[in-house]
Amino acid sequence: MDLSTVLRQRYATKAYDSGRRLPDAVVAQLMAALRDSPSSVNAQPWHFIVADDEAGKARIATGATGAFSYNTSKILNASHVVLLCARTSLPPAHLLAVLDQEQADGRFASEEAREGQRKTRGGYVTLHEEAGDLPAWTQKQAYIALGFLLLSAGALGVDATPMEGFDAGALDATFGLADKGLAPAVIVSLGYHAETDFNAGLPKSRLAADVVFSRA
Repeated sequence: MDLSTVLRQRYATKAYDSGRRLPDAVVAQLMAALRDSPSSVNAQPWHFIVADDEAGKARIATGATGAFSYNTSKILNASHVVLLCARTSLPPAHLLAVLDQEQADGRFASEEAREGQRKTRGGYVTLHEEAGDLPAWTQKQAYIALGFLLLSAGALGVDATPMEGFDAGALDATFGLADKGLAPAVIVSLGYHAETDFNAGLPKSRLAADVVFSRA
């Protein structure tokens, strides 16, 4: 299947078949898509909470109550659910962990190269800290990971639903996110659609190319 076909066929699933579970090999590829997603200056300012059983999905579903209860079934009936979180700060310990991992992976030819990377990344972090928009910046990076996950799911024949409709305070209380320096960005359900999914098979609707593109 070529990329254009994948892009045209993937959609936001509205109902999941609770009896079908993703194969472990497919889940591993989806998790790799998240972990290998790009981020600005490779800051990797995210954390992913994965629910792969009923108890885990129920914990994430605590964020889909009240006004957001329309999303409950999408969480509970899916095979797997991922809560993508953005870091609310990038403390020295996190930046050092990234730098040490880069060195372990052989990305630096010299100590000067390592120091250059440290200064560059630290400079961007300081820039956003001083501008007061670091949480917004890190959430943008989490959405890059979201895009990679959705595209990967489509390529693997996995149905997915990104959800912003949730109670952030409830998820914070359930997982202690604020104490961990995290903020919930988006929930993604993964699995296979049910026969009752009204959105399955509908044609994709997008504005015409001449509306969304122009030449520089």
